Amino acid sequence: MFSLKPKESASTPLAAAPAPSPAQNTTLLKGGIGLALVLILGLGYNAYSTRNTLEDRISSLEKQLSEQDDQLKAANKHATDMASDLQVVTKRVGVTSQELDASRKFAEKLKAEQEKADQQLANELATKASSNDVAAARQEATAKVAEVQQVAETKIGAVSGDLKKTDARLDATSKDLADSRRELSDVNKTLSAQIARNGSELADLRKKGERDYFEFDLAKPKKNEMTRVADIQLQLRRTDPKKAKYDVLIQVDDSRLEKKDRTANEPVQFLVGRDKLRYEVVVNFVDKDHIKGYLSTPKDKVLAAERPQFR
Repeated sequence: MFSLKPKESASTPLAAAPAPSPAQNTTLLKGGIGLALVLILGLGYNAYSTRNTLEDRISSLEKQLSEQDDQLKAANKHATDMASDLQVVTKRVGVTSQELDASRKFAEKLKAEQEKADQQLANELATKASSNDVAAARQEATAKVAEVQQVAETKIGAVSGDLKKTDARLDATSKDLADSRRELSDVNKTLSAQIARNGSELADLRKKGERDYFEFDLAKPKKNEMTRVADIQLQLRRTDPKKAKYDVLIQVDDSRLEKKDRTANEPVQFLVGRDKLRYEVVVNFVDKDHIKGYLSTPKDKVLAAERPQFR
């Protein structure tokens, strides 16, 4: 099993944490979209509530207007009846003074009721004017509700478009990641197939001239010293000769990579430098507090570079 570690800063003992996965990015994005939809629905509900309130007030005013119309019709009928009675009185012959006084009082009463009817008519006209204002308010409220709905639909359409674009980018990123993993797997298989298990096989690999090889004979230090091999440093931490396993600490640039429970003839790969050059440590011999093996490095630094590609 291979372990790939990126370059870290001097203050960080282990490799940096991986970047958020596409699934996490998608979750965050969907959470933001859900919040926008809730806000838009809130605006729509507020407009809908305002329209219902206006409609209730309009219905109440229209009911009052209908009642006042009925009252005005009754008053006009009563005035007509009294006028008819007055005509009968004036046509009578031989009226007495008492009947004349009664007629005068009746006329005054008729005048008062006529003035009252005129006042009701004026109020009715004012009410009708108010109803026109209410109709205008209703039309304005309806227009505002339509405007809010149109804005909401536009925003929802924009969010849907952004979501589709994000999904397309995530699909492309996933495809690139899958391709990178396949390429990495191919590299690992190629390097693993070129492992030397003894000095003779190592000599054969050197003859191919594809990579440089640096042999080491490493003992467990007493004071945690590091041993330089080519342009890296190694430190043996623990060995288990019965299981042919060991722990080793690798100093790469400004980072330290600890590899535990590694087995003899198992390639230990890691990346070095800004160009991400793939190095490989292979231990052929495991003894008590002592290991032997070699370090494999790329010969052509340009072709071997594995610098990450970002979109």
